[in-house]
Amino acid sequence: MTTKRTRSRKGAPGIVDVAKRANVSPATVSRFFNSPEVVRSPTRKRIEDAASDLGYIRDRMAGAMHNRFSGTFGLIVPTIDNAIFAELIEAFSTRLQERDRTMLIAAHGYDLTLETAIVRSLLERRIDGIALVGFDHNSVALNMLEQRDVPVISIWNYQKDAALPCIGADNIHAGHLIADHIAALGHQDIALVFPEVTNNDRARDRLTSVRQTLESHSIHVTEARILSCSYDVGEAKKLGLTMLNRDPPSAVICGNDVIALGMVYAANCLGIDVPGDVSIAGIGDFRGSEHLEPGLTTVRMPAKRIGLAAADTLLHMSETGMVPDPSNQSIPVELKVRNSTGRRQP
Repeated sequence: MTTKRTRSRKGAPGIVDVAKRANVSPATVSRFFNSPEVVRSPTRKRIEDAASDLGYIRDRMAGAMHNRFSGTFGLIVPTIDNAIFAELIEAFSTRLQERDRTMLIAAHGYDLTLETAIVRSLLERRIDGIALVGFDHNSVALNMLEQRDVPVISIWNYQKDAALPCIGADNIHAGHLIADHIAALGHQDIALVFPEVTNNDRARDRLTSVRQTLESHSIHVTEARILSCSYDVGEAKKLGLTMLNRDPPSAVICGNDVIALGMVYAANCLGIDVPGDVSIAGIGDFRGSEHLEPGLTTVRMPAKRIGLAAADTLLHMSETGMVPDPSNQSIPVELKVRNSTGRRQP
């Protein structure tokens, strides 16, 4: 025999139903859901039990009609198709959950027109704040955010004089670190395999910095040695098979670890020793890069720290209406030297 839950009215249970079950006032129930720390522990337990027993689900949007906060923040990233932004997304979401907030995430595939449409859609949902990746954005999107006076920050990349408050890593420095490392190993014939830099300031900064750093070591990389590849292991492997089989360089610097992974797979397929025959390096230090065989030399991008700091900053801006000082935060990158790079063989 099953027992049906009882309610004081038809339809979904509300705050009044929970209050009656817990023997407290509706105001106390509302206070519990908005600021549980101010409600005494025994009372919290009664409200939690009552809500669970009744199957009560908080209607945040109804609350948002009376408050200026919806409790939801937006995160717009270029892609969620691989590990590039996985740590960032997880950290951002975790911090919001700790503060009883939620996240809406969307990807624009490096299409700024689509990003503008996503911004519009999020604003229609009365979002409390939005984090955008990088500095390449459609002016229409930025104007909409300014007109609605919604807290907005740029993440992942860092510029001292950025127009938006930004929290990220110095991709120029990341490019310098990996190029300086490869040059110090004595490599002269170096291939650069990077994603398309249009609408991608992070890749653009890295590629520019790598080329400038190599030039400072009197290493000139010809245009024929600069190849474009999407963030796809399979495509990188296919490109690597062609390049390494036809005209292998002594070192390959990749725009991120996803591309580097494909290059290592290609070398393995061709029986080319890494790093004995060719050194391969990436940028990112994604999950699994350390455990690749051989372990991938790369530059650690502090994705988790960026995600946590981004959520903290948006929460602060939303709750206080103030931009933190300093408004721009540079989170350090770190060179990780592993076994995929070695000295140039004579």
